[in-house]
Amino acid sequence: QLVESGGGLVQAGGSLRLSCTASGLTNSAYSMAWFRQVPGKEREFVAAISYSGDSTHYADSVKGRFAIAKDNARNTVYLQMNSLKPEDTAVYYCAGSGSSWWATTVHHYPYWGQGTQVTVSS
Repeated sequence: QLVESGGGLVQAGGSLRLSCTASGLTNSAYSMAWFRQVPGKEREFVAAISYSGDSTHYADSVKGRFAIAKDNARNTVYLQMNSLKPEDTAVYYCAGSGSSWWATTVHHYPYWGQGTQVTVSS
């Protein structure tokens, strides 16, 4: 139901934009979030946006560099990633919640995409 795209390999300091398109559920009715995970570690919260789009929240590690946005007409949520660092390397997952408000825990989100790899070289 959630399909991510836009991952890839980029040099440190570069930018990428991830997209997540929802099908089978109305993107506008759900809060959405991005998480990331590296092998051997737990899935980590990155950014979230409320269903209306007027409230966002970021992990301290990405604040000021990443931006989350929604396009309800396209059922799509985006993650614009700027000033990328090697420590941003991970598989990035899109997540959807049945709640109108965001949260930073994985348990808040019953809907998940398959993940897209982001690799930042130094």
